[in-house]
Amino acid sequence: MLNTAFLNEIKRLKSLADTGLLYCKNEYDLERYHELQEIAMRLLNGFSGKSFEDLQFMFPKAVDYPTAKVDIRGILFSHDKKVLLAKESADNRWSLPGGWADIGYTPKETVVKEFKEETGLEVIPERLLAVFDKKMHPHPPQPFYVYKMVFYCKAVTTEINKGFDVLDVQYFDVDNLPELSEDRILKSQIQLLAKKVFENDCEVYVD
Repeated sequence: MLNTAFLNEIKRLKSLADTGLLYCKNEYDLERYHELQEIAMRLLNGFSGKSFEDLQFMFPKAVDYPTAKVDIRGILFSHDKKVLLAKESADNRWSLPGGWADIGYTPKETVVKEFKEETGLEVIPERLLAVFDKKMHPHPPQPFYVYKMVFYCKAVTTEINKGFDVLDVQYFDVDNLPELSEDRILKSQIQLLAKKVFENDCEVYVD
């Protein structure tokens, strides 16, 4: 049975093939790297069920050294210690506000922008709480290799005005969370983050 560990091996195989194609000058080795790349894509196709066309769109030809993608999110609590979540339109489940890191924005600027776009709230990111490596947590398998940065935020405004790309925005008790978008955040991660905030633990969690 295919599992997350096997998917991580496929990602590594494709990364090595992409890197080899970028830097190798030997025609013999280039042919082998192309073959490795094709094997990786076939394995991803079999694992994910996505078409080769979709995979080629998701994984365009590498023009630089392949690196992990970065997902940046913020956690904000109400005065009664409830956590703010946004309902994702992609899967109809809840997550911390945030998304992929944007070129030209610092991590903190990305959090501020995502909160404004998704919730209508203006926030101040006070400190970095955690850097999660998704392979170290029981997220559903996905093709990308992802680091997740989560900042503790405080609200400057209080009026919620949900964005066009989310279905709802609400506060929830940390011990009574709704169905989460587990590709984006896990209950165990929210509880870890909440514990750090409520106990004033200033050490950044890093996998």
